[in-house]
Amino acid sequence: MSSYSFEIVIEKEAEDSGYFAWSPALPGCLSQGGTIDEARRNMREAMTQHVAALIAHGEAVPQNGHRVQVEEVSIEVPA
Repeated sequence: MSSYSFEIVIEKEAEDSGYFAWSPALPGCLSQGGTIDEARRNMREAMTQHVAALIAHGEAVPQNGHRVQVEEVSIEVPA
């Protein structure tokens, strides 16, 4: 069994109460959930299936290191 690590992004859905999850390293691998924890669990399952499909088709599994940096930036805007 091989082990892989991926960054995921979990975003609040704009039009409902759920959350949307995706991974920059795995284009097309998406999931969602009613809570952050559910989105994370569902994304883990989606990534497992996605990577298994890549391996089954003889494709490389991307491991690009850390591609995402999230920061909070405060700005001031003149009134």
